[in-house]
Amino acid sequence: MPRGQKSKLHAREKRKQARSEAQACRDAQRTAQETPEAVEASPAASQTQAEAEAEAEAEAEAEVPSTPEAPPTTPPSTPSFLIISSSDSDESCSEESEQSRQWGYSAGASLYSDAEHQALIERRVMMLLQYLLYNYNLKQLTTKEEMLKLISKKHERDFPEIFRKAAQKLEDTFAVEVREVNSSNSSYDLISQLKLPNNGRIRAGRGLPKDGFLLSVLAIIFVRGNRTSEEEMWEILKKKHIYPGKKHRIFGEPRKLMTQYLVKLQYLEYRQVANSDPPRYEFLWGPQAYAETSKKKVLEFLARINKTTPDVIEALYEETLDEEEQKQEGEKARGEDKAAAAAD
Repeated sequence: MPRGQKSKLHAREKRKQARSEAQACRDAQRTAQETPEAVEASPAASQTQAEAEAEAEAEAEAEVPSTPEAPPTTPPSTPSFLIISSSDSDESCSEESEQSRQWGYSAGASLYSDAEHQALIERRVMMLLQYLLYNYNLKQLTTKEEMLKLISKKHERDFPEIFRKAAQKLEDTFAVEVREVNSSNSSYDLISQLKLPNNGRIRAGRGLPKDGFLLSVLAIIFVRGNRTSEEEMWEILKKKHIYPGKKHRIFGEPRKLMTQYLVKLQYLEYRQVANSDPPRYEFLWGPQAYAETSKKKVLEFLARINKTTPDVIEALYEETLDEEEQKQEGEKARGEDKAAAAAD
């Protein structure tokens, strides 16, 4: 075959592979925000996708010479349900797809540079995360054998890193631990970090863990000075696309979750603000929250999902307290002025 035709065929294969990888990335990035129903989709599709992708990589590896390394890049990180939107995830996938195309067109560039290898690992991290959530939702364990089959034999040597990263992302987003619960066949489950009923589901039956949501709400209350008005709470949650009265894909109906289930379990207090007319309500930590966690742990969780340090969050907390004190002093002064004016 003439060299020109070979080059065109090679470029066509690269474009096809890039489109395939971009689609796989978009599918995986939606994992942490999937509905329980969507998570119940058959894992066979993920396995088929993994096998097909592995075959495509093998074919591409055979065609492309491994000479100079491609330019370095930073692999995309998993979206947290409180800090990143699906549009951000799509954008990161688009960037990755563009990088794949650039690597493909670079004359003599190795398909398996360190940067692209890390990108491939990140995609399998998201696939494994999705599979672990799928089995959690069905209340069934995940074996190491299943996980190895999912990521394909080609990447078996990377399994420890893939497993560690998937476990870390689940902990950061859902506040659950990936723990081996049966050593005889290396079976794993997602274990709630709090003592929520049904291993973090709260209600009986299927569902995704609510630990991360609860810790986020406790963090909001803490940062707002140990109490948060209902209006402030929803104002903050609305920015994360969590609305009262509207069923969320992961947490269900958030108002019912907060004002009924979590109050009944004594993780939250929901009470009327003193002397408010018309009645206004506020959220506080419940006794069970004090018993099972601490403000230090909540600060650490808030720092992780916002990719910062507890010191920064604590500084924000101190600033918030100062603002609240100034606000209370101002209200007290206005009340005294009104009382003095009435006395005159």
